[in-house]
Amino acid sequence: MKLNRLKAIAVKEVLQIVRDPRSLMLALLLPVMQILLLGYGVTLDVTNLPVCVYDAEGSQDSQALLKHFQASRYFTVVQVSPSVRQVIAGLDRGSCNLAIVIPADFSRTLAMGGRAELQAIVDGTDSNTATLASGYAEGVVAGYSGDVQLQWLAAHGQTASANAPLTLQSRVWYNEDLESRNFIIPGIVALIMALVGAQLTSLTISREWERGTMELLVSTPVTPMEVMLGKLMPYFVIGLLDAAICLCFAVFWFQVPFRGTLFTLFFITSLFLVVVLGLGYLISVAIRSQLGASQIALLVTLLPTNLLSGMAFPIDQMPAPIRAITYLVYGRYYVTSLKAIFLKGAGIAELIVPIAIMCAYASAVAWLASRSFKKKLV
Repeated sequence: MKLNRLKAIAVKEVLQIVRDPRSLMLALLLPVMQILLLGYGVTLDVTNLPVCVYDAEGSQDSQALLKHFQASRYFTVVQVSPSVRQVIAGLDRGSCNLAIVIPADFSRTLAMGGRAELQAIVDGTDSNTATLASGYAEGVVAGYSGDVQLQWLAAHGQTASANAPLTLQSRVWYNEDLESRNFIIPGIVALIMALVGAQLTSLTISREWERGTMELLVSTPVTPMEVMLGKLMPYFVIGLLDAAICLCFAVFWFQVPFRGTLFTLFFITSLFLVVVLGLGYLISVAIRSQLGASQIALLVTLLPTNLLSGMAFPIDQMPAPIRAITYLVYGRYYVTSLKAIFLKGAGIAELIVPIAIMCAYASAVAWLASRSFKKKLV
């Protein structure tokens, strides 16, 4: 291997990137656009859910209950209807996700110390939102119920027991505010690295075929290994640059906590880039059309990383056969490592298993890529 020939191939590829607006856009603009769009658009947090209310009584007690809903950051009372029919109409139109129906005997039942009941109608079109809305509503009602119970005991000269037989004090580690953005953003970084890396390198060899420059490349004394390394080195540097851009946006723009070290982050990112760049190069050698190579690269990198890496869907909730398949998805180990580095501050020692697997993937892909290109025109 000659360094001057390797440098010549690398310089040629850099010039190709600079002269190709699409490659520049993929390399620099796409990561920024993706992390902004997905960072704001992909969230599992539910706040300010619109609520329609039918208060059949209109008493102080029912209004106090509604104030509890208004004080919650999870709900916004958008409509107080004079009939149940209008409440249902609001659910049908989609103007509210939750409807609260307060019965006419609400205050009387509370005054007697009985068990008052009210109805919550949840729009189940989106099952995730419906489940969260139902749970949040139960929490608001439980808080109001506790206040009512204390008032009733005080009015009857009784006091609540200060010593409960069993209490639970929960503490949330690593993601104290339970913000879904904190574990989704690291997964988005993995998605961007997979997509950009494979998309760019999938055009390297196929571009030579389409532009008719393969004959010139084959006639030169460069070896297949020099071709591969020379063409991939610029994209490796671009991948690290994109990782740095994503890190800055994640930490300074979206305020995602970063508790790990830069060395650990960029070390495992380098391993991941070797895998995706090698896959893109393999695809580029196998498919001589830039469009076809780009589409195959999209299929091979985007779908597995998006669906089977744990980026958005928890792996432990998947069926057993699908969980078994996820062990073959290289993106799973990178996403797991990113979340651990960002939120837990994990180092090399804590990530030894995913790092070892990523090293095995990188070695296998690099070996296949080095043997894929042949200096032949057929």
